[in-house]
Amino acid sequence: MAAVLQLLLLSAAALAARGALPPPEQAARVARVVLHSCDWGALATLSAQDGLRGHPFANVFSLSDGAPGRGGGSGVPYLYLTDMEISVRDLRVNSNASLTVSLAQTPYCKKHKYDPQNPLCAHIIFCGSVVKVNDSEAAIAKKALFSRHPEMESWPKDHNWFFAKFNITNIWVLDYFGGLKIVTPEEYYSVKP
Repeated sequence: MAAVLQLLLLSAAALAARGALPPPEQAARVARVVLHSCDWGALATLSAQDGLRGHPFANVFSLSDGAPGRGGGSGVPYLYLTDMEISVRDLRVNSNASLTVSLAQTPYCKKHKYDPQNPLCAHIIFCGSVVKVNDSEAAIAKKALFSRHPEMESWPKDHNWFFAKFNITNIWVLDYFGGLKIVTPEEYYSVKP
């Protein structure tokens, strides 16, 4: 067992040295890199729907914190939403939610033969609330989302789409063995991916 753990430590250090993922002790940077690497996430709300009221309800949403590529990203998860969507109806009653993103959706984990549940296949859990962005931030959200999801521009206008963001209040990082790491929003926004 000790040999396996030592091998895992060496492989994580080697990956970090190659720039693939920041080292585990840089949890805030890991969180920024993982979010920026992901095009979608699982958003969990508390259901307001008949028969499910008060129960957790998770749904997949496209997201973006900025145009793809190295060095980019604001760290703010932007979303393109409509009131016709069931989870958005939940958010109208209670805007609190959690958002999970994982490197399992990227080539990273398959390349390294990491199962999605393996901590080395890093995932980040954000807690906070979903809010509609104001007019001045809408242009930033639009550029971030449409650069990754160009199809969104052609979605039906009569669905009254709007730009929203996930207001982060808590962050948990699972990128290594030994349990979750807590990152504050201040730490998260102060680092560059």
